[in-house]
Amino acid sequence: MNVLAFFAHPDDETMLCGGTLALLAQGGAQVHFLSATRGEGGEAGEPPLTTHDRLGQVRAGEMGCAVQALGGSGLTFFEYVDPRVGPDNELYAYTQDVDELVRQVADIIRRLNIAALISHGSNGEYGHPAHILTHQAARLAVERLAEDGVAPLFYGASAAFPEHPRPFLTNQDDPAHLVVDIRPVLSRKTQAAMCHRTQHALFVRRASEEAGRPLSVADVIIKLEGIHRAYPPVVDGINDPLAKILQPFEYKTQIG
Repeated sequence: MNVLAFFAHPDDETMLCGGTLALLAQGGAQVHFLSATRGEGGEAGEPPLTTHDRLGQVRAGEMGCAVQALGGSGLTFFEYVDPRVGPDNELYAYTQDVDELVRQVADIIRRLNIAALISHGSNGEYGHPAHILTHQAARLAVERLAEDGVAPLFYGASAAFPEHPRPFLTNQDDPAHLVVDIRPVLSRKTQAAMCHRTQHALFVRRASEEAGRPLSVADVIIKLEGIHRAYPPVVDGINDPLAKILQPFEYKTQIG
């Protein structure tokens, strides 16, 4: 099975569903990674590991390292530029031309013969406009391909379930159909997170504040990942190709 993991920025793939992607690769899927941007608008590290004019280049290299750690089969970047964070931490989408983005996503799905597409959830996790845009473009591309009878299955990452350890990162409108225990590949996900060196301070900031003590990157790695099947929708049950690949590992299904 060819799987495409399509996210807005480097590190989204790892922190939102890196364990599931590693399990799929370990189970025989060819997992291809696609990032809309190189994360040019993100943080550069504390202390800074690079200048902002080189940040995109550095973060692209970090994602290449993470993809290798997760067992990925390939990595592609679109040429969109990630906007810098605005006043009062305002976040922005990376393009207003949704039709062109949809066309590009549909083209790569066709070119790689993708059977399953995994992207951001419908709420953009914590409402990030770039995440919401990426989800919408992925969904529209799938719907366009469905008209020709060649649509892949479409899944949203960071789906909601009661036991999720960091509910503020979940998409509350996307109930989890698969809840995946990623401990068999925890070391791979942790290694991938360590690749994203410029983002380490970001990874631990909120969790450290909540804990009242400094936490490490390894401390904040999520060990249960929720996946929501957005297309075709799940009605009465789930008989799912991803579940079949994950079957040798521990997972459970939820219907909601």
